[in-house]
Amino acid sequence: MATKLSQVLMGALPRLRYEPTAKRIRASLGRTTVVDTLQACLIWEPRRITPIFAVPEQDLLAGLATPSLPAASVDEHPFALRQGAAATSLDPTTGFGNHTCAGEELDVVTAAATVPRGAFRPEDPDLAGYVALDFGAFDWLEDDEEIIGHPRDPFHRVDIRASFVDVQVALDGVTLASTHGAQLLYETLLPVRYYIPQADVRLDLLQESPKRTVCPYKGQATYWSVPGSEHGRNIAWSYDRRFRDAAQIHGLVSFFNERVDLSVGGVVQPRPVTPWSRPSGPGAL
Repeated sequence: MATKLSQVLMGALPRLRYEPTAKRIRASLGRTTVVDTLQACLIWEPRRITPIFAVPEQDLLAGLATPSLPAASVDEHPFALRQGAAATSLDPTTGFGNHTCAGEELDVVTAAATVPRGAFRPEDPDLAGYVALDFGAFDWLEDDEEIIGHPRDPFHRVDIRASFVDVQVALDGVTLASTHGAQLLYETLLPVRYYIPQADVRLDLLQESPKRTVCPYKGQATYWSVPGSEHGRNIAWSYDRRFRDAAQIHGLVSFFNERVDLSVGGVVQPRPVTPWSRPSGPGAL
Protein backbone atom coordinates (compact mmCIF):
# COMPACT_ATOMS: atom_id res chain seq x y z
CA MET A 1 0.00 0.00 0.00
CA ALA A 2 1.37 3.42 -0.94
CA THR A 3 2.20 5.94 1.77
CA LYS A 4 1.25 9.59 1.57
CA LEU A 5 4.32 11.41 2.89
CA SER A 6 2.41 14.33 4.40
CA GLN A 7 0.55 11.81 6.58
CA VAL A 8 3.87 10.42 7.79
CA LEU A 9 5.06 13.88 8.80
CA MET A 10 1.79 14.80 10.47
CA GLY A 11 1.60 11.42 12.17
CA ALA A 12 4.80 12.27 14.03
CA LEU A 13 3.39 15.59 15.33
CA PRO A 14 2.48 14.24 18.80
CA ARG A 15 6.10 13.10 19.37
CA LEU A 16 9.38 14.84 20.17
CA ARG A 17 11.31 15.01 16.87
CA TYR A 18 14.85 16.03 15.97
CA GLU A 19 17.16 16.29 12.96
CA PRO A 20 20.90 17.15 12.94
CA THR A 21 22.02 20.08 10.80
CA ALA A 22 25.42 20.54 9.14
CA LYS A 23 25.20 24.35 9.35
CA ARG A 24 27.37 26.41 11.65
CA ILE A 25 24.94 27.81 14.22
CA ARG A 26 25.66 30.85 16.34
CA ALA A 27 23.51 32.72 18.83
CA SER A 28 24.33 35.98 20.58
CA LEU A 29 22.86 38.16 23.29
CA GLY A 30 23.78 41.73 22.55
CA ARG A 31 27.47 41.56 21.68
CA THR A 32 28.04 38.37 23.65
CA THR A 33 28.20 35.05 21.77
CA VAL A 34 26.19 32.42 23.62
CA VAL A 35 26.88 29.42 21.37
CA ASP A 36 29.00 28.60 18.33
CA THR A 37 28.60 25.04 17.08
CA LEU A 38 28.75 22.71 14.10
CA GLN A 39 26.79 20.05 15.99
CA ALA A 40 23.35 21.63 16.40
CA CYS A 41 20.05 19.82 15.99
CA LEU A 42 16.64 21.07 15.02
CA ILE A 43 13.99 19.90 17.46
CA TRP A 44 10.22 19.98 17.36
CA GLU A 45 8.52 19.49 20.71
CA PRO A 46 5.28 17.50 20.57
CA ARG A 47 2.45 19.37 18.77
CA ARG A 48 4.87 22.04 17.48
CA ILE A 49 4.99 22.66 13.73
CA THR A 50 8.09 24.90 13.68
CA PRO A 51 11.54 23.89 14.96
CA ILE A 52 14.03 25.47 17.35
CA PHE A 53 17.72 24.80 17.85
CA ALA A 54 19.16 22.40 20.37
CA VAL A 55 22.91 22.73 20.87
CA PRO A 56 25.56 20.68 22.69
CA GLU A 57 26.09 21.98 26.23
CA GLN A 58 29.85 21.67 25.66
CA ASP A 59 29.59 24.33 22.91
CA LEU A 60 27.80 26.86 25.08
CA LEU A 61 29.80 29.98 25.82
CA ALA A 62 27.34 31.04 28.52
CA GLY A 63 26.39 29.48 31.81
CA LEU A 64 23.26 27.53 32.72
CA ALA A 65 21.64 27.97 36.11
CA THR A 66 18.59 26.88 38.06
CA PRO A 67 15.80 29.35 37.29
CA SER A 68 15.97 32.43 39.48
CA LEU A 69 12.34 33.41 38.93
CA PRO A 70 9.06 31.48 39.11
CA ALA A 71 7.75 30.18 35.81
CA ALA A 72 5.52 32.68 34.04
CA SER A 73 2.21 31.68 32.53
CA VAL A 74 2.52 31.07 28.77
CA ASP A 75 -0.63 31.27 26.70
CA GLU A 76 -1.29 28.30 24.45
CA HIS A 77 -2.66 28.88 20.97
CA PRO A 78 -3.97 25.58 19.56
CA PHE A 79 -5.21 25.31 16.00
CA ALA A 80 -6.29 22.78 13.39
CA LEU A 81 -3.92 22.30 10.48
CA ARG A 82 -6.74 21.50 8.09
CA GLN A 83 -10.51 21.63 7.89
CA GLY A 84 -12.19 18.97 10.00
CA ALA A 85 -9.06 18.21 12.05
CA ALA A 86 -8.91 18.65 15.82
CA ALA A 87 -7.22 21.79 17.16
CA THR A 88 -4.26 19.89 18.60
CA SER A 89 -1.30 21.66 16.95
CA LEU A 90 0.32 24.71 18.51
CA ASP A 91 0.27 28.03 16.72
CA PRO A 92 3.86 29.34 16.29
CA THR A 93 2.92 32.32 18.50
CA THR A 94 2.75 29.95 21.49
CA GLY A 95 5.78 30.95 23.55
CA PHE A 96 8.95 28.93 24.12
CA GLY A 97 8.05 28.43 27.79
CA ASN A 98 5.11 26.19 26.92
CA HIS A 99 7.00 22.89 26.84
CA THR A 100 5.16 19.78 25.72
CA CYS A 101 7.73 17.15 26.68
CA ALA A 102 9.51 16.28 29.90
CA GLY A 103 12.64 18.26 30.67
CA GLU A 104 14.31 20.94 32.77
CA GLU A 105 14.09 24.71 32.33
CA LEU A 106 17.28 26.70 32.90
CA ASP A 107 18.43 30.32 32.95
CA VAL A 108 21.09 31.34 30.42
CA VAL A 109 23.69 33.48 32.14
CA THR A 110 26.35 35.73 30.59
CA ALA A 111 28.62 38.29 32.24
CA ALA A 112 26.24 41.05 31.16
CA ALA A 113 22.77 39.56 31.37
CA THR A 114 20.53 36.63 32.31
CA VAL A 115 17.78 35.16 30.14
CA PRO A 116 15.26 33.64 32.56
CA ARG A 117 14.30 30.13 31.47
CA GLY A 118 15.96 30.73 28.11
CA ALA A 119 17.12 27.11 27.86
CA PHE A 120 15.39 23.75 28.09
CA ARG A 121 17.10 20.39 28.61
CA PRO A 122 14.82 17.68 27.14
CA GLU A 123 14.55 14.47 29.11
CA ASP A 124 15.28 12.18 26.18
CA PRO A 125 18.23 9.78 25.66
CA ASP A 126 18.62 10.72 21.99
CA LEU A 127 19.15 14.35 23.01
CA ALA A 128 21.40 13.72 25.99
CA GLY A 129 23.95 16.50 26.32
CA TYR A 130 21.82 18.98 24.34
CA VAL A 131 19.85 22.03 25.43
CA ALA A 132 17.24 23.87 23.40
CA LEU A 133 17.44 27.66 23.34
CA ASP A 134 14.61 30.18 23.13
CA PHE A 135 14.91 31.40 19.53
CA GLY A 136 13.24 34.73 20.28
CA ALA A 137 15.66 35.60 23.09
CA PHE A 138 18.80 35.67 20.92
CA ASP A 139 20.15 36.84 17.57
CA TRP A 140 20.99 33.95 15.24
CA LEU A 141 23.29 33.15 12.35
CA GLU A 142 23.30 30.11 10.09
CA ASP A 143 26.85 30.12 8.75
CA ASP A 144 27.24 33.90 8.15
CA GLU A 145 23.63 34.78 7.35
CA GLU A 146 21.06 36.16 9.77
CA ILE A 147 17.93 34.10 10.29
CA ILE A 148 14.63 35.38 11.65
CA GLY A 149 11.35 33.98 12.92
CA HIS A 150 12.53 30.44 13.58
CA PRO A 151 15.06 28.02 12.03
CA ARG A 152 14.24 26.83 8.53
CA ASP A 153 12.68 23.41 8.44
CA PRO A 154 14.56 21.07 6.03
CA PHE A 155 11.28 19.23 5.36
CA HIS A 156 9.41 22.44 4.50
CA ARG A 157 9.56 23.69 0.92
CA VAL A 158 8.65 26.98 -0.76
CA ASP A 159 8.30 27.01 -4.58
CA ILE A 160 7.31 30.07 -6.62
CA ARG A 161 6.03 29.80 -10.18
CA ALA A 162 4.88 32.46 -12.65
CA SER A 163 1.37 32.16 -14.08
CA PHE A 164 -0.70 33.98 -16.72
CA VAL A 165 -4.00 32.70 -15.31
CA ASP A 166 -6.69 35.29 -14.57
CA VAL A 167 -6.76 36.02 -10.82
CA GLN A 168 -9.43 38.20 -9.22
CA VAL A 169 -9.65 39.20 -5.55
CA ALA A 170 -12.76 40.75 -4.02
CA LEU A 171 -14.06 41.53 -0.54
CA ASP A 172 -17.65 42.45 0.31
CA GLY A 173 -18.39 42.70 -3.42
CA VAL A 174 -15.55 45.15 -4.15
CA THR A 175 -12.70 44.09 -6.47
CA LEU A 176 -9.34 44.60 -4.77
CA ALA A 177 -7.05 43.08 -7.41
CA SER A 178 -7.18 41.73 -10.97
CA THR A 179 -4.18 40.30 -12.80
CA HIS A 180 -2.82 37.94 -15.44
CA GLY A 181 0.68 38.20 -13.95
CA ALA A 182 0.55 36.50 -10.56
CA GLN A 183 3.37 34.58 -8.95
CA LEU A 184 2.01 31.40 -7.35
CA LEU A 185 3.69 30.39 -4.11
CA TYR A 186 3.45 26.72 -3.12
CA GLU A 187 4.41 25.96 0.48
CA THR A 188 4.36 22.58 2.20
CA LEU A 189 0.97 21.76 3.74
CA LEU A 190 -0.38 25.29 3.11
CA PRO A 191 -2.81 26.83 0.61
CA VAL A 192 -1.43 28.26 -2.63
CA ARG A 193 -0.74 31.99 -2.24
CA TYR A 194 -1.22 34.36 -5.18
CA TYR A 195 1.27 37.25 -5.26
CA ILE A 196 0.06 40.11 -7.44
CA PRO A 197 1.98 43.08 -8.92
CA GLN A 198 1.12 46.31 -7.12
CA ALA A 199 0.02 47.87 -10.43
CA ASP A 200 -2.82 45.30 -10.50
CA VAL A 201 -3.94 45.96 -6.91
CA ARG A 202 -6.38 48.69 -5.84
CA LEU A 203 -3.97 50.15 -3.30
CA ASP A 204 -6.23 53.22 -3.15
CA LEU A 205 -8.77 51.00 -1.38
CA LEU A 206 -6.22 49.72 1.12
CA GLN A 207 -4.55 51.32 4.10
CA GLU A 208 -1.12 50.33 5.35
CA SER A 209 -1.28 48.65 8.76
CA PRO A 210 1.27 48.94 11.58
CA LYS A 211 1.41 45.14 11.77
CA ARG A 212 4.73 43.49 10.85
CA THR A 213 5.63 39.80 10.93
CA VAL A 214 8.63 37.77 9.86
CA CYS A 215 9.01 34.54 7.91
CA PRO A 216 12.34 32.66 7.88
CA TYR A 217 11.80 31.75 4.22
CA LYS A 218 10.47 35.01 2.78
CA GLY A 219 11.43 37.97 5.01
CA GLN A 220 9.54 40.70 6.85
CA ALA A 221 5.93 41.36 5.87
CA THR A 222 4.15 44.72 5.70
CA TYR A 223 0.33 44.58 5.89
CA TRP A 224 -2.67 46.41 4.45
CA SER A 225 -6.25 46.61 5.68
CA VAL A 226 -9.53 47.59 4.04
CA PRO A 227 -10.75 50.59 6.07
CA GLY A 228 -14.21 50.15 7.52
CA SER A 229 -14.44 46.42 6.74
CA GLU A 230 -14.94 44.06 9.66
CA HIS A 231 -13.24 41.25 7.74
CA GLY A 232 -10.60 43.37 6.00
CA ARG A 233 -8.15 43.92 8.85
CA ASN A 234 -4.60 42.91 7.83
CA ILE A 235 -6.06 41.22 4.75
CA ALA A 236 -3.01 41.64 2.47
CA TRP A 237 0.75 41.69 2.80
CA SER A 238 4.00 42.20 0.92
CA TYR A 239 7.54 41.02 1.73
CA ASP A 240 10.75 43.01 1.83
CA ARG A 241 13.89 42.10 -0.12
CA ARG A 242 16.10 40.52 2.54
CA PHE A 243 16.05 36.95 1.18
CA ARG A 244 17.32 36.28 -2.35
CA ASP A 245 15.41 32.99 -2.58
CA ALA A 246 12.10 34.91 -2.40
CA ALA A 247 13.07 37.45 -5.10
CA GLN A 248 10.10 36.50 -7.33
CA ILE A 249 7.62 37.90 -4.80
CA HIS A 250 9.52 40.96 -3.56
CA GLY A 251 7.14 43.91 -3.54
CA LEU A 252 4.15 41.86 -4.73
CA VAL A 253 0.90 41.77 -2.76
CA SER A 254 -0.90 38.65 -1.54
CA PHE A 255 -4.30 38.31 0.08
CA PHE A 256 -5.49 35.76 2.61
CA ASN A 257 -7.46 33.20 0.55
CA GLU A 258 -9.24 32.39 3.81
CA ARG A 259 -10.92 35.82 4.02
CA VAL A 260 -11.45 37.08 0.46
CA ASP A 261 -13.42 35.95 -2.58
CA LEU A 262 -10.69 34.56 -4.86
CA SER A 263 -11.37 33.62 -8.46
CA VAL A 264 -8.72 31.75 -10.48
CA GLY A 265 -9.30 31.18 -14.18
CA GLY A 266 -12.90 32.26 -13.71
CA VAL A 267 -13.55 29.69 -10.98
CA VAL A 268 -14.37 30.90 -7.45
CA GLN A 269 -12.10 29.14 -5.00
CA PRO A 270 -13.31 27.69 -1.69
CA ARG A 271 -11.99 29.49 1.35
CA PRO A 272 -9.50 27.20 3.13
CA VAL A 273 -9.76 26.85 6.90
CA THR A 274 -6.37 27.52 8.50
CA PRO A 275 -4.94 29.44 11.49
CA TRP A 276 -5.08 32.50 9.19
CA SER A 277 -8.85 32.35 8.77
CA ARG A 278 -9.15 34.92 11.53
CA PRO A 279 -7.65 38.45 11.43
CA SER A 280 -5.61 37.68 14.57
CA GLY A 281 -3.85 34.69 12.93
CA PRO A 282 -0.10 34.24 13.38
CA GLY A 283 1.29 36.06 10.34
CA ALA A 284 1.69 36.14 6.58
CA LEU A 285 2.62 33.10 4.52
